[in-house]
Amino acid sequence: MGWLTTTDHKVIGNLYMVTAFGFFLLGGVLAMLMRAELARPGLQMVSAEQYNQLFTIHGTIMMLLFATPMFGGFANAIMPLQIGAPDVAFPRLNALTYWLFLFGGIIVVSGFVVPGGAAHFGWFAYAPLNSAVFSPGAGGDLWTMGLVLSGISTTLASVNFITTIVCLRAPGMTMFRMPIFTWNVLFTSILALLAFPVLAATLLVLEADRKFGAHVFDSANGGALLWQHLFWFFGHPEVYIVALPFFGVVSEIIPAFSRKPMFGYFGMVMATISITMLSAVVWAHHMFATGAVLLPFFSAMSFIIAVPTGVKFFNWIGTMWHGSITFETPMLWAIGFLVTFLLGGLSGVLIASPPLDFHLTDSYFIVAHLHYVLFGTVVFAMFGGFYFWWPKFTGRMLDERIGRIHFWTLFVGFQLTFLVQHWLGEAGMPRRYADYLAADGFTLLNTISSIGSFVLGLSTLPFLYNVWRTTCYAPRVEVDDPWGFGRSLEWATSCPPPRHNFRALPRVRSDSPAFDLHHPLTEKPGLGRGGSHSVSGAEKESGE
Repeated sequence: MGWLTTTDHKVIGNLYMVTAFGFFLLGGVLAMLMRAELARPGLQMVSAEQYNQLFTIHGTIMMLLFATPMFGGFANAIMPLQIGAPDVAFPRLNALTYWLFLFGGIIVVSGFVVPGGAAHFGWFAYAPLNSAVFSPGAGGDLWTMGLVLSGISTTLASVNFITTIVCLRAPGMTMFRMPIFTWNVLFTSILALLAFPVLAATLLVLEADRKFGAHVFDSANGGALLWQHLFWFFGHPEVYIVALPFFGVVSEIIPAFSRKPMFGYFGMVMATISITMLSAVVWAHHMFATGAVLLPFFSAMSFIIAVPTGVKFFNWIGTMWHGSITFETPMLWAIGFLVTFLLGGLSGVLIASPPLDFHLTDSYFIVAHLHYVLFGTVVFAMFGGFYFWWPKFTGRMLDERIGRIHFWTLFVGFQLTFLVQHWLGEAGMPRRYADYLAADGFTLLNTISSIGSFVLGLSTLPFLYNVWRTTCYAPRVEVDDPWGFGRSLEWATSCPPPRHNFRALPRVRSDSPAFDLHHPLTEKPGLGRGGSHSVSGAEKESGE
């Protein structure tokens, strides 16, 4: 029961990941219930009111109780190891952030057991639908206050991560020797400090409206548009808060299985900084159809933010180009991420154009785009990170054969579910509808999507079996780097690491300290990213 009082960043990271994955499974069950309802016209698996509760809590879970805390899990478990720190800067604050997230999440989903049911105004909670007049009952209040706690958790965790990266790097670990994942954690945390206080304040004002009659978001006062501005000022940065850390995960996997250092390291860092800045000025991208925003500016910003993302794609492909690529399970997930996120990014460029957005907004095209971007990023990269760092988390390797079954089942199920939704949206099917008519012509594509969703849901079973089998039967990993080509410092300590991470910290003389430690005679042409040659065997022996 030591995990109840632990301040070890690795244990807290594991708690974050296990809890967030539990919410992911719950959100997936809610999604399958929705797809069962939509499989055929006229089915009545759930009532229209219950359907509204399902998509509200599904969206809330996937964005705020799964994707965001999963970032906290990976950041806790890996980032201090990558910079050579013994722990995070504020260990007890770190423990507090986990418990705030856990209890906030429990409060949100507890709406299902109160009279009137859970919140049913959508995870956007648009005004005036979010008011006590149109959404009475305790479910909406529980949703609001649970997310306030979760938002405070993310804000405090971000302060902790920034302080850790700035203050606790190992000797020799200059900023431009940090791994890409650590860079992404840094700028994700900065972005979270901008976005989550806005969300928490907006939700507190909403609760004042609901319980004390504050009338801030009344439509008569322009409150409906005010809510959208405040929510999306949080909401669009949130897309990158959940995407950037997993860009970093993929940026660690691809070099390891391409047997090459990251191509264009400086460009990757600059792209991350650019995305961070631009994501704060594109919030009205979601408000084109309101007629109340400056379309040329926000359309231009929405197009421009695709440029640094394209730089990242170019560098990932450049890393693989002429590399000695091996297709272990983590690399399969990384390539699946590239394919899926690319399709989502391309559809995002389409709806950056106001005329196309007017045609497609609030249709199933947007649902498909959202899932290609977020599921394609978070879930594919998450599983890639699990398979990649599992020996570092637990000291055991997940089974490769089962991992491949898991990947292909999920990949096929995902494409079946969401690819056809682009066509549904273009044909005119609105999102958030609990039913449709056979005469609408949506039946075939909805049936295909629903079948795919059940394949997608079942794809998690091989992973759960793999975890159980590995825990019970897999041998212990005896080496620091079981993959053989890890570059950053987490691969220079045991699997799993000791309490304070390193028994002996290797000297950091380049951007790839673990690779230098395990391959001391490998020569690298030119200078490393930090402006010095990689450590050679002679340097190690002479102590220079």
